[in-house]
Amino acid sequence: MTMYERIKERLDGLVSPSNGELRSALESLSITLEELAPLLRTSSGKPYYRRLLYQNEEVELLVMNWSDIECAPHDHGDSKGWIKVMGGSSLNTVFEVDDGHLPKELFNKVHHKGSYFFAPRNGIHKMKREGNDPLVTLHLYSPPIEGMKVYDLEKCAACIVSKECGAWWPDDQKQKLEEMMLDKD
Repeated sequence: MTMYERIKERLDGLVSPSNGELRSALESLSITLEELAPLLRTSSGKPYYRRLLYQNEEVELLVMNWSDIECAPHDHGDSKGWIKVMGGSSLNTVFEVDDGHLPKELFNKVHHKGSYFFAPRNGIHKMKREGNDPLVTLHLYSPPIEGMKVYDLEKCAACIVSKECGAWWPDDQKQKLEEMMLDKD
């Protein structure tokens, strides 16, 4: 059975999965870094290159190959999900935010190859490669991400980005669906 057949077989049956069901599904896929390697590309000046592996109305599965650039603080809209570190190590920074204000950093945690971490609905975080080894991560979200909010802490601004944009401030105006200014305090 190919990787794509395993993914489809396992993820097709998920309906409004709980946090535990999402993690269990991601673990059960048994995807290896070797299977993902041919799909990875350079990030072209962005924090990561991402490739959609699977999507239906309930879930989406993506692989990300990270550069040396840190992504922007962001949420995942109304989605929640699990992230598995396939190779390398990731520094994950978690934030809290009061509506209309800039996010404030709560803590940092390094996640090494083989570890999983949760991205809660409406949770804000940023990631970057930690160390010299290439960072590759596998992400399973439910529902598929829409309405992701990206924060620019220097501009005191946030924007809702289109599906074509990742966790970085959009270069193209058409990727900004809505922009808002935020209070520092």
